[in-house]
Order: sequence, then structure tokens, then C-alpha cells
Amino acid sequence: MEPVWRQQGRGRGRSQEAQGARFRPGGGRGGRTEAPHSAAPLDKFEEIRKSNQAAAQRLVESHVSSSSSDDEDDDDRECQDGKRGQILASTFTTYTNQTGGDATGLARTGQYLSDLFQSGALTCLICIASVKRTQQVWSCCSCFSLFHLPCIQKWAKDSVFLVSSVTDDDFGQKQHPWPCPKCRAEYPPSAKPNRYMCYCGKLQDPPADPWLVPHSCGSVCQKELKPTCGHTCLLLCHPGPCPPCPKMVSVACMCGKAKPLPRRCSNKAWSCQQQCGKLLPCRQHTCSQTCHTECRPCPRVSVQSCVCGQQKAERPCSSPQWNCQQVCGSPLPCGNHTCEEVCHDGVCPPCPRSVSRTCPCGKTKSCLPCTEEVMPCGDTCDRRLSCLKHTCSMRCHRGSCETCRQEVEKECRCGKHRKLMPCHKEYLCDSKCPKTRSCQRHQCRRKCCPGNCPPCDQSCGRTLGCRNHKCPSVCHQGSCYPCPENVDVRCSCGSTVLVVPCGRERSTKPPRCKEPCRCPPSCHHPTREAHRCHPGPCAPCRQPCLLPLAGCSHTCPQACHDLVLVRSQQVQLAGPWEQPTEPAFVQKALPCPPCQVPIPTSCFGEHEVSPVPCHRQGRFSCGRPCGRPLTCGNHTCSRECHLVTDGNKCEVCEEGCSKPRPPGCPHPCPRSCHRDDCPPCSQMIRQRCHCKISILYVECMILTAADDQTKVKLSSCNNQCPKELSCGHRCKQVCHPGECEDRCQQKVKLRCPCRRIKKELQCCVSAQCVVQCDDTCRDQQRRVSHMKEAEQRAAQEEEQKKLQRIQTDCRFSLQEELEAFEKRQQRGGRRGKKRGRRGDADGEQGRGGRWGWSLAFIIIPLGGALLSAAVFYLLNTA
Repeated sequence: MEPVWRQQGRGRGRSQEAQGARFRPGGGRGGRTEAPHSAAPLDKFEEIRKSNQAAAQRLVESHVSSSSSDDEDDDDRECQDGKRGQILASTFTTYTNQTGGDATGLARTGQYLSDLFQSGALTCLICIASVKRTQQVWSCCSCFSLFHLPCIQKWAKDSVFLVSSVTDDDFGQKQHPWPCPKCRAEYPPSAKPNRYMCYCGKLQDPPADPWLVPHSCGSVCQKELKPTCGHTCLLLCHPGPCPPCPKMVSVACMCGKAKPLPRRCSNKAWSCQQQCGKLLPCRQHTCSQTCHTECRPCPRVSVQSCVCGQQKAERPCSSPQWNCQQVCGSPLPCGNHTCEEVCHDGVCPPCPRSVSRTCPCGKTKSCLPCTEEVMPCGDTCDRRLSCLKHTCSMRCHRGSCETCRQEVEKECRCGKHRKLMPCHKEYLCDSKCPKTRSCQRHQCRRKCCPGNCPPCDQSCGRTLGCRNHKCPSVCHQGSCYPCPENVDVRCSCGSTVLVVPCGRERSTKPPRCKEPCRCPPSCHHPTREAHRCHPGPCAPCRQPCLLPLAGCSHTCPQACHDLVLVRSQQVQLAGPWEQPTEPAFVQKALPCPPCQVPIPTSCFGEHEVSPVPCHRQGRFSCGRPCGRPLTCGNHTCSRECHLVTDGNKCEVCEEGCSKPRPPGCPHPCPRSCHRDDCPPCSQMIRQRCHCKISILYVECMILTAADDQTKVKLSSCNNQCPKELSCGHRCKQVCHPGECEDRCQQKVKLRCPCRRIKKELQCCVSAQCVVQCDDTCRDQQRRVSHMKEAEQRAAQEEEQKKLQRIQTDCRFSLQEELEAFEKRQQRGGRRGKKRGRRGDADGEQGRGGRWGWSLAFIIIPLGGALLSAAVFYLLNTA
């Protein structure tokens, strides 16, 4: 990491020596001095040689692992794993002896230890390089991250320098803390690392012991455990946090009611599950919770008085003090005024008017009773205005003074401009501040800035050392914090994971894995040869091919040849000037060789067998009929012996289905000859119902599979039978086969001969029953006969009277006609004719009226007779 004073802009700047060499005074065209010709090439050569050596040394160190080399074989790895297990067991022995073998509290510490032994797992976040066993390191007390000692020293120095250059007026005089690069925990200047210490801080410059944890002194840690319990860490000097305290102590429960029990010191708080029962601060209720440390505020509600005691309200018991927000109103000691304070306790304050008072401007004092107001004195007010420079020029007055409106020459906030304006207004000019903010990258650009430019509020956005992310912090000066992200580097199968800081995944090799390789085979074999998980492609398969050879049942005995390196023949030269390079090899699948086993070969239809070599065998046609069963399963192929392939199959049976049909089905099978059962017949059968009126359509499959009772239901139209019974009524049953039942169930009415008495009976029983008249019927018949005789006599008498009236009317009409005729004869002329005609008309009208009356006398008696007959019939029927 470059120092802060060497950084320029977003990138890293050149050193001061380079800048001085480039912009040295007197180095122009006129003042340049000539150097000796012999010294310049030698110095340049020596500089390049040193640079190359340093680059080569860095490359070698980057490829050397902190714990082991990368070209170890499997036996060395197993030995190293056993050695690592012994070191971890010796480190944890003192802790597991206290816990009885329980190592659940060692998860975090064990992770730090396993990362130490894993190649490339630990990385210095400052230089993004591996932390090796032999390098001097420094461990953060907060996040336990490891850093190279030179890197952290440079980081602390640059951090303090940066803060001092920004905040101190006298640069370098104050002591500023410096932060951890990862967790940003602050350390005092006195804690600046200057020595290489072990993890527990007891031994300086611990030696590299292969049987100890790297950078460890090998003694007991003895750090004070957190949270503080009085015990110390029992592990050997280790990285990472100390595990929880494993000691056993006798502790009572949280409420103190139960007897003390032995508990683990790191988990010594326990509950007896009894009710607390302690008196709560409200002094009214007790705690109802189970065993706990501190009681919560009372959750109940009670009626409580306010501070002044005027109101009562339901409030939580945990807050008994409350104000009602009403004015007190109690009479003050003066007896003239009341207290104006809001709800308070204790005695009311004295009357504010009873003390010595002054006029509004404060120049004149007076001692008046509290009932009288102090009048203004009439002098000038002379109180300071809000500007604190001028005084009020008004006469003594009540209330606040007015705003100062005097014209004064004001200077702007930045001090560049002056202007006459009212005293109460602030003068801000429009000039923007050209100064650079604390980040030393952006300008302030604030209007009329007095010089205290605010911190930069833009995002930094510089690319971090990982080259994957950008700095998310606010724009700052100096180096950005390391990238906080971690990246998982996995083996080929993904079982083993190595967590490295972001940016190291490109240079970190995948971790070694003990699991078997899970890469799918690239050849036709279902599995590969058993071997461990490894980076890169798997070795070529060396298993026997065992693929079935083409045209026979033998397998290939040669080694697997699915991917074989074959010399490429497609090398094209660009021209005659191009020299041929080394031959190129490509992976190619070679075919299996021909089978050399002689086997007997049969004809196409397997009618005869002849011995033929396996790779030369060719099936032939013997001329016989094929005889293979067709797909229908009922017939055989009649073609000449042939080879059955996708394009040359046996003939297709074109005959119709000859299988017997279900009993009762008159339809043939719609499919051609087939192997399986015939499909159910789906054709419809047309038939008439039992009553021969409706035409029904029934599916043949349903009709043939039905029993006798179902067939009767299927042949019914479900309507009422239209046939008539012998009694004349219609059959009440639903459409049914056969003859209708002769027992008619319809209800009929039977009456007596006089039709007064009636009974309802079934039609089948009505022929055997007779209803006779009773005495009431006979008495009624006699009364009716007497009524008829009386009516007949009255009718006869009425008819005689009518005849007499008719005869009398006839005689009167004849006489009138004779008189009218005589009068016409006596009159003469036209007038006489008209009068005669008028008289004739009157005569005709008179005759018509007489005939109407005669008809009325005839019709009225007849109507009365018919009406009496109707009444008699209705009485009989009722």
C-alpha cells in the first residue's frame, strides 16, 4: 500500500523521487546538464536487473504455500492430515478434559485453526497475499484477522497521518487512533504494532515449530474470558476467539428460590419455572412471571389521581405520575388572583404582581398593589433589538420591539463583498467556493462559503484491491478499506470449500479433497475408475471396451477407445513460406475392430443355419414363407423369407376381424384383424317402446350387457301407458310390457237414484256397490212433487188470464183499425194522403206493441217453469 502523500486522484501516484526527477528545476532545455555517457547505461542496467530479481522473488513466494508444497503425493498428504489432527487434539485437550469430551463450544476457534493449516486460506487484506508460516503477523483483538506485520504498521502510520492532515491545525501535534482494516475497531496510538508477538501475547518472535499451531508459543492461553467470569482460557496459544468457559460452578436460579445446582460457567443462568411473586414498584401487585432476573414494569391498569388531585383516570401501574393539563386555579395568597400554572403538586407560588415591578422599558420601578397595572413611563424604550447592535427608538411600550430596519453596510459570509441593506437581513453573495473538500478530489461549490467546507457527500467509487468491487464509502482521502467480501473456492465435486478474501480466488488453487471424483465418465462406461477428486480433466479411461460389436453378440476386448489422441491430418499451411509445425493431436473416438469369432449364421427367417465367420456373416433368404406372426396375432406372414428391418417389415394383415361378437350384438367389429379383444360396440339400436308409440335409441353395448330387468327399463319411454282399461279409464302405470292390470285404481263417484247421496270408490269395486235412497230422500221427493203440482196449476191459471187479455186486445185493435179506415176515406187530397200514411204508421206501431205484449205474456210463464226445474235439479244434486 502506497503512503497517503504519494496517492494522486483515483490511482496510485508516483514517488517523490520520480516526480523530482521528472520536474527538477533547471531541467528544461536551457538548464539541462549532460551526464557521462558511460554511467547512464550502467545505472539503467542495474536498475532493470534489480527490478527483475524482485519480480522473480515475488512470483516464487506467491507459488509457495504457507503450510506445504503443491506437488505432494497422496502418502505425504495423509501424513500431514494425521499430523494436523495431533496438533488440534493437543490444543483442545485441556478444554475437552473439563467438558467431558464435549467440543460444541470449539466451533469458531476450530474454524480459525483449520484455516491456518489450509493452503491459501489466510490472506492479508491489505496486500491481498497469503499469510505464510514463517512471516511475522499481527492479529486483531476484535475480528481476529491476521495481517502481515509490515502491512499493518504501514496502515496504522498512513491512517494517523491522514487524520492529522485533515483535522489538525498544527499538523502532527495530536495523537489520533487508527482503525483495523477489516472491522474498523479503533486502537490508541500506543497500541501501534511494532513487535511480532504470539496470539496470547506472552512470547515475542515465536519460533516456527512444525508440531505447534503456526505463530503460536505452545503455552496455555490464559486470556480472561468474555463475558468476564473470573476464569481464563484453557486452550494452548491459539488464533480466533476463546471458547466459552467450561468450568462447573454451583449457581442458584434466577429468582433465588431453588437450591443451587452445578452448571457450566458459560451457561449458568437457569430458571426453576416457579412464579416470581415479588412485589412490583407499584406496591399493589406481585410479579406473575416464571423465574427470571429482573421484573418487568407492572402491566396492570388502576385508577390513579393526577398530580394536583383534581382528576382520576385508569392508567398503567408502571407510570403513576401524570398531569391533567388543566390550570390549577387555586386562589393565591394575595386573595385577588388565582394560580395559572398547569397541574402541579405542593403549594402554589406567590402572586407575581405582589413583588416590585417596573414599567415595560424597565427604567421606572413602582410598588403598586397587585390589582393595579404599571403604566408606561413615557420615556424612550432603549431596549436592545434582535440585531444586538441598535436600540428601540419608540416610547416605553408593552410587547416586543419591532424589527431593526436601519441601513448598514454588511459583509457577506465569505468576506468577498460588502453591501448596504437592512440590519435584520443576512447578506449572502452568489460566488461559489472553489476550495477542495476533505476528500481532496471534489470542490465545495457552496454559495458564500465562510471556509468551513462540509465533508464530501459523494460516493468514493474507486476500485478496491480485489478488482471486483468498488468502494461503497463516502468519498475520502487516502487508501480505501479492503474489500469485506469473501469468496468460496470449491473443489471439482464441491464437497470441500476454501473461504478466501475477495480477489484471491483467481490465484488460489482449489482445495484438496478426499472425496471420490464425481465427474461423469466421458466414455460409454457407467462409472470411472475409482480415484480422488482432483482439479482439471480426468485421466483417459483404461477399462476394457466391452461394447457389443456390430452384427454379433460379442464384446470388444480392447481397451476403451472412445477418446484417443489421434494425429490431426487437417493441418493447412498458409503458403510455401510457412514451415510445418509439430503435429497436432485431437481426441477422437475410434470404432471397434471387426469380430474374428466364427459363429453359425441363420437365414432371415431362421429356417436353416450355416457356419459363417462373425465379421463376414450375412443373413440370407431360404425361399420358404416367412411364417412370422403378424401384429394381429391371428395370422402369419406369407412373404418369402426376408430380413425384418424398419423399412422392410412383415406384411400388414388386411383381413377383417373374425372374432365372435357378444350375444345379441348384430353388428360386425369395425376394426381390422387385431390381437386384443374387440372394442365395445358403440352403435345405436333403434326400437319402439312397450307402448309402441315412442322410438328409442339404445347403445348396443349397454343393451347386450344388460340383464332382463335392465332391458325392460331400457325399452320403456317412461311415459304413462296410453292403453284404456275395460272400465274406460286410462292405465296409470309407466310404459310397460304385456297387458295392463284390469284392477282400475281410479276413484269414481256413486249416487243414489235421487242423486242426493254420493260415495267415492275405486273403479274396480264400484260395479259391486249400489247406493240406495234413504227416508230423507223420499221426503224430499214428495215435497218436490207437491211443488211441481202447485207450479203447474199456477201456470195454467196464468195462461188463461193471458188468453183473456189477448182476446180483449184483439177486439180493441180491430175496432181502432176500422175507425182509422173510415177517417181516411172521409179525407181527400195530398194532405189527406199524408195524414192517411201517418195514420197507417201509427196503426202499425199500435199493432206491433200489442203483439209484443202478447208474446211477453207467453214467455214469462215458460221462464218461471224452467227456473223452478233448475232449482229442483240443483237441490237433488246437493
